[in-house]
Amino acid sequence: MPVTALPTQVSPPEFALSPALPHQIGGAEVWAYPVLPGEDGPFLGPGADEAGEALGLDLLAALEVARATGRTGEVTTVPVGARAAAEGPGLVLLVGVGEATTTDFRRAGAALARATKDRASVVTTLAAIAPDDGLESVVVGAMLGSFAFHWRSGGPKEHPVARIVLAGVSDDDGADDELARALALGGAGWRSRALATVPANLKTPAWLAEQAIEVGEAAGLEVSVWDAEQLEAEGFGGILAVGGGSANEPRLIRMDYTPRGATRSSSRKMPTVVLVGKGITFDSGGLDIKPAEGMLTMKRDMSGGGAVIAAMAALGDVDCPVRVVGLVPAAENAVSGTAMRPGDVITHFGGRTSEVNNTDAEGRLVLADAMAYAVSEIEPVALLDIATLTGAMKVSLGQWTGGYFANHEGLAAHVEAATATSGENAWRMPLVADYEDKIASKIADGDNAAGGAGAITAALFLQHFAGDVPWAHVDFASAAESPTDRHEWTAGPSGWGPRLLLAWLGSDDPLAGIV
Repeated sequence: MPVTALPTQVSPPEFALSPALPHQIGGAEVWAYPVLPGEDGPFLGPGADEAGEALGLDLLAALEVARATGRTGEVTTVPVGARAAAEGPGLVLLVGVGEATTTDFRRAGAALARATKDRASVVTTLAAIAPDDGLESVVVGAMLGSFAFHWRSGGPKEHPVARIVLAGVSDDDGADDELARALALGGAGWRSRALATVPANLKTPAWLAEQAIEVGEAAGLEVSVWDAEQLEAEGFGGILAVGGGSANEPRLIRMDYTPRGATRSSSRKMPTVVLVGKGITFDSGGLDIKPAEGMLTMKRDMSGGGAVIAAMAALGDVDCPVRVVGLVPAAENAVSGTAMRPGDVITHFGGRTSEVNNTDAEGRLVLADAMAYAVSEIEPVALLDIATLTGAMKVSLGQWTGGYFANHEGLAAHVEAATATSGENAWRMPLVADYEDKIASKIADGDNAAGGAGAITAALFLQHFAGDVPWAHVDFASAAESPTDRHEWTAGPSGWGPRLLLAWLGSDDPLAGIV
């Protein structure tokens, strides 16, 4: 039975900058200071000495008692006596930053957020010693480490800390701009994770399209949605076949971003990037049904589409300089008398045909339609699809690393650089031409169920729909679900992807080496 409304959700913390140190800022419930490893033991970052003096605490002794090392994410809790707390914070936190890389600061920010849940405010000097882009890392880590989702009748179990003040930071070197970019990146990750976490009894293809319209219009994007009738009229056979077994009809979502200052006529002459995100709102496997255990996480099989929606909404905030079109083919892969069958042949947008020998290899069928549409109707200079596509990717790369394929070295270099800076790790995989015979069909142009080397053969299947356009395929089935809280990842759907996309498209020249 459909559910009409999602309960009100918690919001990420608010952030502010201050050149003052924590003891100079009134009203904070918690003060937090960085801890760095040293040859003679850990040492404390800026403001800690003054805090110890003001509160009558020996913070180095507290580290020694706790046997703290300063390793990344380690948190030492120091309660404040009642007399001192009357005029200052009730708690001091000492947060390890390890080798003080941007990754360390992202993880330290997440650790701080977890340690201050249900608090009103924290003032911290973590960002005061951060390297270039380190302030961004602290904010993104703290935002995503705060993430929570609930559907409880009594409201959320816990709340993120309401306000985080980054102390010891002035705007002399553009900290305000860095904070704004960090909020965009963290917000995109939060949105993508939230979309992936919503249960499928609410999250139908139509509901996902409504979310895209809402966030797209708020971000100044043009948003179009194809319903089932329009999809049939224009020949989107893959999307229709995958969605044909469900009472919830499929959709194709299109979101158009134009850089600031570009007119509608001039934007049409600009080089265009297309992002395609898999939007399977629930994947039962179809008639080749998954085992029950395999369905438990399938509400998040639209995570690639969620990543595209979240990234598109944030492109203006990261000053993306090129035109971008986001496409999300959305369908529910269900079981019924109208579901596609093993052995069916479907005709994709543009005419290429696929023999369906596994109804649980449905993601490539919807992506293929959207990719063919992009190449034919949008004529992009670069095309990237992103999807939770194959269990084989998790076998290949484990829990925390996605994989990507590319037919163009310039585009591959951009994806590699984006994985290095975004915190969303991915490893390049090979497009092995010798496996082409595995995706050959005796009766159609291609077979969707190649089998062995499954991540590679899925990429080879999709490559036929990219034509001669520079193309990358990101398969993050390996990283789509976090089994536990770990650094900025919270247990559950990870919302992986938008930070990687924004790191690329928000760079100074996202098309360098491509056009």
